[in-house]
Amino acid sequence: MIEKFSLALPQGITLSCRASGDRGRPVLLFLHGFPEGAFVWDAQLEHFSRTENGGYRCVAPNLRGFERSSAPSEVSAYRPKLLVQDMAALIAIEAETQGGQLAALVAHDWGGAVAWNLANQMPQLMKRLVIINSPHPGVFLRELKSSPAQQAASAYMNFLIRPDAEQLLVQDDHRRLWELLTVGGAGHQTPVWLTDEVKAQYREVWSCGLRGGCNLYRVSPLRPARPEDRAAAAIELPREMLTIRLPTLVIWAMDDIALPPALLEGLADYIDDLTVRTVADASHWIVHEQPQQVTELIASFLR
Repeated sequence: MIEKFSLALPQGITLSCRASGDRGRPVLLFLHGFPEGAFVWDAQLEHFSRTENGGYRCVAPNLRGFERSSAPSEVSAYRPKLLVQDMAALIAIEAETQGGQLAALVAHDWGGAVAWNLANQMPQLMKRLVIINSPHPGVFLRELKSSPAQQAASAYMNFLIRPDAEQLLVQDDHRRLWELLTVGGAGHQTPVWLTDEVKAQYREVWSCGLRGGCNLYRVSPLRPARPEDRAAAAIELPREMLTIRLPTLVIWAMDDIALPPALLEGLADYIDDLTVRTVADASHWIVHEQPQQVTELIASFLR
């Protein structure tokens, strides 16, 4: 059974959350991406909260700017540092009886961007890290600088930073967003998982506003360079911002056209204890497409 609640953080941000499992148990925290919401993790919340599957307290917040979480209008309010602070504050509340430490942090897409930073800066807040199709920042920067294929695959980011992106995304019943969710499918047909019920959940998330999601892209320099915007070409990330000292599982759907498998190359240079599990015939939306496979891979790692 999924519990819905709002959690007020000390920094004045409120996060709308979904959860399953009793408070006081070891905590699994799940972070979603764009243009998604916390609901994408419902199958995992229900699975891992069952006693026979570990009996965890499972929590999935909507990131700031998504669904009914606080959505500051300023682009600067979406800096990685602030999203990391949100998650650190949430962990302090939810994992209070566990010494302020998660059993594991699980994240996909933009949630993964937050998770990589949190694991680097505050590794004491979690025992394990699980990343699903979200590129490590060091590897992603390398590919954005040197790979024409990655530059082309990430070109959509420069659409999402346009001043009018939110207005364009809501046109024609969110036509561009539905296309984003079907890219990679056979002939761009509506995928089996995108049922009327799931569409209704997406519409509910999107009806709360898209500015916060677009601001994540606007605030980040990790996007392809253009003549008027050097973006990734202008930055260097120091090594100390990129190392991960935690046991880390990376699950990678191999048919992700935005994040190709080249992003797995060189991961071990940054992560001390790395396990990689690739999944064939799955796209960027693997959490929807193969929820049982995702759950089994996470369960195996937790054991």
